[in-house]
Amino acid sequence: MLKNGGGLLMDCLIALGGTKGFGVPGESYLAVLDAMYDRKGKFDLMLCRNEGGAAYMAEAWGKLTGTPGLCFVTRGPGATNASIGIHTAMQNSTPMIVFVGQVGVGMKGREAFQEIEYSHYFGKVAKWVVEIDDAKRIPEIMSRAWTTALSGRPGPVVVALPEDMLAAPVSAKTCAPVNIPAPDISAKQIDQLSSLLNAAKRPLVLYGGSGWSIEAARQLEYFAGANHLPLVAAFRFHDICDNYHPSYVGDAGVGVLGYIKNLIGEADLILAINVRFGECTTDGYSLFDCPNMKAKLVHCHPSDDELGKIYAADLPLQATPNAMAAALSNISLKHDDGRRDWVAAAKAAYDASYSVKPQPGSLDMGDVMAHIRDVIPDDAIITNGAGNFAIWPNKFLKFGPKSRLLAPQSGAMGYGVPAAIAAKAHDPKRFVLCFAGDGDFQMNGNELGSAMQAGLQPVILIVNNGTYGTIRMHQERHYPERVSGTELANPDFVTLAKAYGFYGERVEETADFADAFARALASDTGAVLDLVISTEAITPRQTIDDLRRAKP
Repeated sequence: MLKNGGGLLMDCLIALGGTKGFGVPGESYLAVLDAMYDRKGKFDLMLCRNEGGAAYMAEAWGKLTGTPGLCFVTRGPGATNASIGIHTAMQNSTPMIVFVGQVGVGMKGREAFQEIEYSHYFGKVAKWVVEIDDAKRIPEIMSRAWTTALSGRPGPVVVALPEDMLAAPVSAKTCAPVNIPAPDISAKQIDQLSSLLNAAKRPLVLYGGSGWSIEAARQLEYFAGANHLPLVAAFRFHDICDNYHPSYVGDAGVGVLGYIKNLIGEADLILAINVRFGECTTDGYSLFDCPNMKAKLVHCHPSDDELGKIYAADLPLQATPNAMAAALSNISLKHDDGRRDWVAAAKAAYDASYSVKPQPGSLDMGDVMAHIRDVIPDDAIITNGAGNFAIWPNKFLKFGPKSRLLAPQSGAMGYGVPAAIAAKAHDPKRFVLCFAGDGDFQMNGNELGSAMQAGLQPVILIVNNGTYGTIRMHQERHYPERVSGTELANPDFVTLAKAYGFYGERVEETADFADAFARALASDTGAVLDLVISTEAITPRQTIDDLRRAKP
C-alpha cells in the first residue's frame, strides 16, 4: 500500500511497540504529525511546552517502562533544546529515541533555516545518530534504532528526518518487532564467580543501571539475604531493590555517608552489577584505587565497552543484570557469622541515618520527610530534579519493592516536574510525588500546562529557600561571605499553580505541613505545595557532614 514516509515511520514505531510520544510540534515534521492523526488510540502524542521538557518526559518514560521513550522535536532550536534530555538519558543509561526534523535533502550544507549537522552535534552525546534521506530505508533504520536504544548499555538514539523524505511516497513494508540480544553467563564463569565469592570474607554487592526485571531484583535480594551480603545501590538507583530488605544498607551517591565509605573500604570483593562506575557512585573516583582495586572486582555489564573502562576486573562478565541475578540465586556461600554481623551493623547504621537533627527555620524538612514516609502509598513514584534539596528524597525516603525513583544521574535541573508528568501519563491512577527546588522548578514549571491539558495530576513539593542552594553551598565553602549570582527573586508559586488548574498552598510552619499534605493528596486537580524553608536548611548540610563521618 502506498503511503508517505511519515506514515511509514509511524507504522514502524507502532509495530516495534511504541504507544506514546512526547514533543513540541514543528513544520519540519508535519508529515509525521499528520500520520499521527490517523493512528490516534494506537499512538498518542503528548503536547509539551518546551523541547527540553519533552525530552525529559521521554527519558522518564524509558526509565519507568524499560522501552524506548519517544520524543519528537523540530530542527535547530527544537533539537538543541532537547539535548539536555538526551544527555540525561545517556548518563542514566535509559533507552530513548529522539526524532528531529531536518531541512530538505536539497537544502543541506547551505546553512539553511535552522539547519544543524546532527551527527556532529550529538555524536558523543547519543549512542547513535542517523539521518534518513531515503524513505525506503525507514523500516531498516527504525529497526536498528530500536535495537540500539535497548541493547548493550541502553541509551538515546537520535534520528533526523528531512522534511521532503517524510512527504515522499513509499511502498516499503513496515518493519517487524525486534529481539534484543541478552548476553548470559557460562557455566564456567558461574564456577569462577562462586569460587571468588566463597574465598571472600566480606563481599559487597554494588548495583544499578537500567534493564532490571522485577524477578531479577527479587533474586538478587534472595541471594544477598541467604548469604549475608550487603546491597549498596549506585547513585539514584535506590528503587531496584527493596530498601526494607535486611541486606539493603544504603546508596553510594552524592553525599555518600561515612558508614558506606567504611563498608566499601572493608570489603575484600566488590560484586558490581550493571554499574558504569560514574563519578557520583565512586565519590569522585576516591573510593577505589584505579585501575586496580584493593579488593577483588567482579564486574558484570551487558556492554563490553563498560568492562575495563575505568577499573580492571578480576572477573569481567558480559551479561545482563537479569542473567546475573538468576545465576546468583543458585549460588550458596559457606556460612560465616562474621559476615552476618557485618551486614547487620551496616543495616543498623542505615536505619540510624534517618534520624535528622533539628533544622534551622520554622519549617523542618527532617520532620516533613518523616511524615511523608509514613503516609505515601507503597507504590508511589518519586521524582526529583537537581540541587541540594534532592538530598531529602534521595537520603530520607525508603523505596519498597513497588515504589520507583525517577531522577537524573546527570545532575540536570528541571527534570522532576516533566518526569512526574510522564509517570502520570503512564499510570494516571498511581500516586506521583515530585521534589523540586525553587530554582529547579522554574526550569520546567511551565510543563504544568502540559499536565493541565492532558488531565494529569502529580503532587509537587517546591523546597523554596530563595537561592540556588548547591552553588550557594560551594560559595560559602570556597568564598565565604562573598555570595554572588545565587539569590533568587521568586514568583508567587501558589498563584502560579492555581493558574494551571492545580491546588496550591504555601507552608511555612512544620506544624502545618501534615494537614497541607493531606489536602494535596486529596486534591483531584494535582497540587503544588510551596515549602518555605531557611537558606541554611536547603540541604541538611551539617547532618550530611556528620553522617559522612559516621561509622557503623
